[in-house]
Amino acid sequence: MKIAVIGGALQGVEVAYLARKAGIDVLLIDRRSSVPASGLCDTFRQVDVNDDAALDREMADVDLIFPAIESQEALSSLHSWALRHEVPILHDPQAYAISASKLESERFFRKFGVPVPATWPKCRFPVIAKPSYGSGSQGIRLFASADELRHVMGDDPAAAGWIVQEFIEGPTYSVEVIRNHGTSTAVQVTDLYMDDRYDCKRVAAPSVLSAASQKELIGISLQMAENLDLEGIMDVEAVFSHGSFKVLEIDARFPSQTPIAVYFSCGINMVDVLVRNALGRNTASSLQQGHPARGVILEHIRVAPGSMVVTGEHAMAGGESLKLRRNFFGADEAITDYADGKGRWVATSICSGRNLNEAWERRNASVSNIRRQFNIDRYEDSQPSRFDPESTT
Repeated sequence: MKIAVIGGALQGVEVAYLARKAGIDVLLIDRRSSVPASGLCDTFRQVDVNDDAALDREMADVDLIFPAIESQEALSSLHSWALRHEVPILHDPQAYAISASKLESERFFRKFGVPVPATWPKCRFPVIAKPSYGSGSQGIRLFASADELRHVMGDDPAAAGWIVQEFIEGPTYSVEVIRNHGTSTAVQVTDLYMDDRYDCKRVAAPSVLSAASQKELIGISLQMAENLDLEGIMDVEAVFSHGSFKVLEIDARFPSQTPIAVYFSCGINMVDVLVRNALGRNTASSLQQGHPARGVILEHIRVAPGSMVVTGEHAMAGGESLKLRRNFFGADEAITDYADGKGRWVATSICSGRNLNEAWERRNASVSNIRRQFNIDRYEDSQPSRFDPESTT
């Protein structure tokens, strides 16, 4: 089986890594000559997806197209090519159009009564402002007062393409939903840890949430997938505060970070499931756990002379030709640009154990090994800013 993964950035890293675990041959295509996922695929070709002749030449023998990009223009070109050549493509344009725009997502949430944070001006401060387009933490701003918000955003942030919501403190969770011809299945709830830029720096599985709370989040997510009429995969991110969930965002595309953590924890390979669904080769057992859930800590680190920082995923985007390294300073595996003698490098480190406590022990030992090996004195593991809602107006 051979798939064409379109896009070699962080989504492409996730897809190529998991496809490799499933024994799927990966052709990676990107218009850039150097991308993080190029070291994880079987074949890499520098191609502009708007170049039909180049696609004809490079993708003549692929069984399926797996987009790992967000450009609407590029996605439209891929859909046109796939339709002409009768090649399945793993992308739901209608669901993606809603989830890719935070303004459209907000309308969807309101229409179907999804629990979400209150929006400005009908909420108290602090507030968080997000640009309508852009994934993850891109462009996020935090404001402590109305004067501060108006000074930067003006009187109508929505007109300028911004969503402004009440900032809610609390632990953040994620769950993926896979929907195949009307049948929706939630995978595994994972715990997310953010850095001081509100970028996810760490994923832990299985979740520490109670079984009842996980069931509630899964129920919300399955209902959203049905209302979207989703075909494929959707990622849901929610915060748990004062005993209830507030959905922060949805993404109807293949996510990064959480699928690898889920694979190590319960053995479910979401890339393999999606590919087999699309090709009609799946079995009912593909979304069942392969073993009792193991503890997993996946986190991103950046090392420089004398320093080590646990940081958001954005740090990995600068890694060129990331490669898989096993038994990486005590971690099970790492996706990294590290090489012997290199003083500056990044890694996504994966540590597992029989349970979450054991995974944390292995993670801590791995951090100690790296610090000792590279004589690191300065260690940082930042947290999001904290606000006292009672002190703001």
